[in-house]
Amino acid sequence: MISIIAAFQFLTIFPALIKRMFTPQEMGRAAGWFPLVGVVLGALLYAVHYFAQMAFPASISAALTLIAWVLLTRALHLDGFMDTCDGLFGGWTPERRLEIMKDSRVGAFGVAGGALALLLKYTALASSLNTSTLRQAQDGAALSTSLLPALVTSAVLARWGMTLAIFAFPYAREHGLGREMKDNIGWMQIILATCTALIVAWFASGMMGLIAFALASLTLWLGARYILRLILGLTGDSYGALCEGIELVVLLFFAARGVL
Repeated sequence: MISIIAAFQFLTIFPALIKRMFTPQEMGRAAGWFPLVGVVLGALLYAVHYFAQMAFPASISAALTLIAWVLLTRALHLDGFMDTCDGLFGGWTPERRLEIMKDSRVGAFGVAGGALALLLKYTALASSLNTSTLRQAQDGAALSTSLLPALVTSAVLARWGMTLAIFAFPYAREHGLGREMKDNIGWMQIILATCTALIVAWFASGMMGLIAFALASLTLWLGARYILRLILGLTGDSYGALCEGIELVVLLFFAARGVL
């Protein structure tokens, strides 16, 4: 239970049930539960969307869902994505890139990358909502539930990608929370996270969920390989960037599926 609580406290704004620092061993075990956090997050996001669409058009419902997405995760992954953009594109050597990523200030590359990522997420959500609203009107159905698979699947697969990235790729720094997690994660956490991701993807989206799993795997591999070319290791910011990237790719996949 401590590892589950650690996963939720680390990745979300959920209340702190354990008011102390978690040990490195507890954080390593917590990584196996990251996809479970994605299940709860996706369900909460759908609840926001469900009630928002009662009063607002699709565009506003999509915006409110995206705002909730950022707030529920404390903008943790978005911050990592922006810091990664600053470091990768703002430095000329691996050392300088790592130095920039460690700086809490956000530069031009980070602002541009974060804005574009949010814009694409909003567009994907709004597109999916418009398509489901059209089908809802044609079928005479009640409030649409078609966005639930996209939200749950994207949130789960992105956090599965973080778990795998921690385990599979080298870490760039000698110290830090990411180093502690990497040193204490094992095959049990990978098996748990992968089984959770596959089961949820299948039950949420069927064959489309398995295709999304393959796309998430490809995004993780390509993103991690690109980062490793520039800084020779991943960081905590890199994990957040990969999470954002997988969420975006899966959302775009579901949006394209709705249009096609």
